Amino acid sequence: MPLIQIQGLNISFPNKKEENQVVHQLTYAVEENEILGIVGESGSGKSVSSLAIMGLLSDNASVEGKILFEEQDLLQFSTEAIRSLRGNEISMIFQEPMSSLNPSMKCGKQVLEVILQHQKLSKAEAKKQVLSWFEEVKLPQPDRIYKAYPHEISGGQKQRVMIAMAIANHPKLLIADEPTTALDVSVQKDILHLLKKLQKKREMSVIFISHDLEIVAQLADRVLVMYQGRLVEQNTVKELFEHPKEIYTKALLSSKPTTQKRLIPLPTVKDFLENKVDFHEELPEERQHRHQNIYAKAPLLEVKNIEKSFFTSTSWWKKPEEFKAVNRVSFKLYAGETMGLVGESGCGKSTLSNLILRLDQVDQGSIYYQGKDITHLEGEELRQLRKEIQLIFQDPFSSLNPKIKVGEAIMEPMQVHGLYTSAKERKDKCLELLEKVGLEASHFERYPHEFSGGQRQRIGIARTIAVNPKLIICDESVSALDISVQAQVLNLLNQLKHDFGFTYLFISHDLSVVKYMSDQLLVMQEGKIVEQGDADQIYNHPKQIYTKNLIEAVKL
Repeated sequence: MPLIQIQGLNISFPNKKEENQVVHQLTYAVEENEILGIVGESGSGKSVSSLAIMGLLSDNASVEGKILFEEQDLLQFSTEAIRSLRGNEISMIFQEPMSSLNPSMKCGKQVLEVILQHQKLSKAEAKKQVLSWFEEVKLPQPDRIYKAYPHEISGGQKQRVMIAMAIANHPKLLIADEPTTALDVSVQKDILHLLKKLQKKREMSVIFISHDLEIVAQLADRVLVMYQGRLVEQNTVKELFEHPKEIYTKALLSSKPTTQKRLIPLPTVKDFLENKVDFHEELPEERQHRHQNIYAKAPLLEVKNIEKSFFTSTSWWKKPEEFKAVNRVSFKLYAGETMGLVGESGCGKSTLSNLILRLDQVDQGSIYYQGKDITHLEGEELRQLRKEIQLIFQDPFSSLNPKIKVGEAIMEPMQVHGLYTSAKERKDKCLELLEKVGLEASHFERYPHEFSGGQRQRIGIARTIAVNPKLIICDESVSALDISVQAQVLNLLNQLKHDFGFTYLFISHDLSVVKYMSDQLLVMQEGKIVEQGDADQIYNHPKQIYTKNLIEAVKL
């Protein structure tokens, strides 16, 4: 018998207006010692169905069907029985480790509690197990991590702590819900290798949930594809990739930028479902002609040997240690260009963007904008510069005030910079921008929580372009989005660039996305630019080992 069988699962969240069913007649099974991938966009039902297995749905959820674990229906279990099972025989790794770990509790203690809850051990014995698990998941200096708070370790290390916590009681079934989405490609690859190794060693069954088919392909034996709460296709990884049957599956496979060719615009799921194939591959001569126009002029932005250091100290009696976040960085960015900036977390990408935006002060070197030294601008001159250089944030939800309606949020920067003569003109401009970014006039009166992640990113973009900037810094602006929504936003950015003549500094840890968007590419490591030049040239002929490793991490 399979380890777990989902039979005719229906999940809905009834409210006064409608039933709101989110999972429809879902049926599948997971064999012992099998890794099953579940793929789909946000809202497809993949995460909510896994929460049903764990007994973690909210009280207002209505669940029908059967969830048979070792032939026992979990939906008939008491709260106490399911709690005993959870974290013991069935365990889960959540998407965002920082929000899943208790920020006020040391990492070791959090894993210790899980072990003590399900095993009859002394604290000393449990601590030995925690340290052993930290070694098993390849955490450096297990003793240090044991005593560290979550904010004191990296994203990859936090995820490894979550993995140790999830498998500490030797579960038979491990559910991994988007465990690598927010991680660098190289860290992501390490985590996938680790999960595969642990699964094989412990002979666990794994349900691996993701919106990215390519990630699932690196790990799973078999794949289910979900769309709008329904199972649309399932097959082995090899068959699904080589011979997808459903249009939706083909759309997911085609929506992610490839490093081999540049399709304009990038195909989206909606294009496939509506049978629109109005895109073409950019030819080398097209790219060359575009570059001739871009690089014939003086640079819009020139960065010369800039440096930024931070100082850390482990104790009050020791001399603070200097950490160079940006170390003698130089480059030129031209009007109409998209320059990609790629590197792992902690390499200095965001610090560099903060220096350009003048949110941090440069220690050494100079920054020139339109030929003028802006390194030490202050007061009104700096305020005017902020209108010229804008930023699109990674997380649009946290960058929008939840208490302010979308229309007001977009009009606010217009008012700050004295654009347009009346509130009516600003509102008319706002409605025009909403339409430009693919939203509707009716969205003007809504609040941020009423939108999806992709829609919120469009709102953030509308707010950014409301002041008519010349240079826009996109800081990981698509990294948290579904593959299909990501394609829509990338197309939107390229269309806006064409319509308004924007220049982009496009920052990401995903080299496939950066290569697709960029004319020139900067590769950053430990505060330094280790490689720069034409994006295609660098990808096809990387000179540095670090760049080669980044490229390998995005390949299947």
